[in-house]
Amino acid sequence: MKRTTQRRVLCSAAAVALFSGAAAAQELSRVNKEIPDYSPVTNERLVAADPSDWLLPKGNYQGWMYSALNQVTTENVRELKPAWVYSTGLDGGHQAPAQVNDGVMFVSTPYNHVLALDAKTGELFWRYEHDNPPDLGVMHNTSRGVALWGDRVFAAGLDGTLNALDAKTGKRLCQAQIGDWEIGAYITSAPMPIEGKILVGPSGGEFGVRGFLEATNAENCEQAWRTYSVPGPGEPGHETWKPEGPRPDAWKYGGGSMWMPGNYDPEARKIYWGVGNGSPWLGDQRPGDNLYVASSISMDPETGKILGHMQYHWNDSWDWAAMNAPMLIDIENDGQTVPGLVSPQRNGYLYWLTRDDEGHIDYAEGKPYVYNNAFESLDEETGRPTYNKDHVPTTGNKVEYCPSLWGGKNYPYDAYNPETGMLYIPVNENVCNSWTGILDEDTDPASGQWWAGMDLAELQVYLRDPSKGVGQLQAWNVNTREVAWTHEFGKTMNWGSILTTAGGIVFNAGTNDRKLRAFDAKTGEVLWEFPLNSTAISPPVSYEVDGKQYIAVVAGYGVDAQWTNSVLAEADQSGEWKGDVPVGGAIWVFALPD
Repeated sequence: MKRTTQRRVLCSAAAVALFSGAAAAQELSRVNKEIPDYSPVTNERLVAADPSDWLLPKGNYQGWMYSALNQVTTENVRELKPAWVYSTGLDGGHQAPAQVNDGVMFVSTPYNHVLALDAKTGELFWRYEHDNPPDLGVMHNTSRGVALWGDRVFAAGLDGTLNALDAKTGKRLCQAQIGDWEIGAYITSAPMPIEGKILVGPSGGEFGVRGFLEATNAENCEQAWRTYSVPGPGEPGHETWKPEGPRPDAWKYGGGSMWMPGNYDPEARKIYWGVGNGSPWLGDQRPGDNLYVASSISMDPETGKILGHMQYHWNDSWDWAAMNAPMLIDIENDGQTVPGLVSPQRNGYLYWLTRDDEGHIDYAEGKPYVYNNAFESLDEETGRPTYNKDHVPTTGNKVEYCPSLWGGKNYPYDAYNPETGMLYIPVNENVCNSWTGILDEDTDPASGQWWAGMDLAELQVYLRDPSKGVGQLQAWNVNTREVAWTHEFGKTMNWGSILTTAGGIVFNAGTNDRKLRAFDAKTGEVLWEFPLNSTAISPPVSYEVDGKQYIAVVAGYGVDAQWTNSVLAEADQSGEWKGDVPVGGAIWVFALPD
């Protein structure tokens, strides 16, 4: 069952180049109709998170993926019908949510288009087509959203740029160069607006790029600060990068990409961000704990100073990035309700942490939500795992481990519903992999070349038990810290983010049957389902226009979801796994009948 992604990566790169050439020959923004009476986005509106809007990728600064709208309920959700559909006209993995500001919807797409539409009718106002370089080549041709601030829309480019667009017309007003795509530092993340700054970090953990987060002044696109996730000499944490082994200067190219948007505590004025995997993947080539790889960190939004951290596993060797920031939730701990952080991590463990106004992060508890054969235990006080050495990848050896490098969950968002007190997790159980670690002495790090310490052509992905399924939706009671219910999707992975609402519903797509489903948030009963044109691997959202609640999701299969599905379908002997999933981007909007 050996497969390689290298050919697909090259195909993706060629496709990006094709579209970029087209963009260079025309105006970047095509305006059908200028947006009248645009409502500027302010700090107060972002903090308030009015449920009529969906201003942030995850709905609110706490990262809940929750809508307080309750017009669509468990009683009437079966009546949901398509209100309108709009084809993006693009292939590739569509991973961005529909973001809505006062009746105007913004969607970013593969190839870095941004569409502005009437959220009620689907009428296109304008389309921005980013001028990526003609020779651009990246590993993941996708975009995960935009930032809305003032009367501007901020969109990151695969070419490592941050672009400020006029919200009414899509005209580019200014641009910042954040990353250098030629060394592997391209951007797929949604930028994050915080108090007049736009925060975003590049990818690059497989290319020997030293990860960082950068803040840009929203008014002039000038840099406010940049903070590296791997500390340099003299900085706290640098001592965790021991100058030993084959790469004594490993900190210079140690990975730790910050490639997903973070969360924010506006009262304490602290930001929380996730840090990705180490580079190369093999920890024995960079001895030490390797802060802040595979960690959640807290930061000062004014200066970018790192204030606290929780490293989920030291000396990461599995590509188990901690890229998703933990949700900000008050939790019960030692008999008291305290400010907390909750996060299902790619390593297959669900963590409860505490936080304070100074930005300190402390471990409370961790529990596995999928099978993990690399961890033997977690320290009760610190959460630091002990390892089963048989399942720790090392140089020169072929090692198998579970969950696979894509983890118990990947980038799709989990959701929290304050009405049920439950956390909802898109899970992939039963997937393992093996690969052989190599010391790559023929390639320079940060040269734009694959530099993960393994050959993708040798990667083997398989089911631990071929008779069982993979994709799940798990509901956990945040305070009892126990599973409330689980829905199993069978022979498919679950690459769908989750939306939960005050109507008592959980929405989830991301499976290879292309269906968007509505579940009873308390029981897990499937109440409604609808087949989309393609699998939706973007977050569902909800908003309101003229007193009517809408549910929106962007369909469009591609990137890792498509590749893992094809590998597992090819190996499946039961005939139950669907390998042929249609592609093509479309924005779907649903509502109850009038």
